[in-house]
Amino acid sequence: MAESFAQGIGIAGAQLMGDLARGSARWEVYLETALAPDGAAVRGRLHFVQAERRRESAWIFLEPSDREVRERFASFSSSELWALLESLGP
Repeated sequence: MAESFAQGIGIAGAQLMGDLARGSARWEVYLETALAPDGAAVRGRLHFVQAERRRESAWIFLEPSDREVRERFASFSSSELWALLESLGP
């Protein structure tokens, strides 16, 4: 499981996955992973950060390993990430 700490945003276990940009809007996308409560799998959720604005998804990934959570994230297109971000509110 990822042991990294996303500096500056205070999310333990989060990794910067890249930027999501459309026009002048730019968000940093972080993937947070943690052991599932039963310890049998790894769960993941996304954090979108733009200066002082933050949006966070529910735990939307559940896979056997951290690597597989990252692979599932990689299967998301930028338009799917925008749709998820927009669903999280203004």
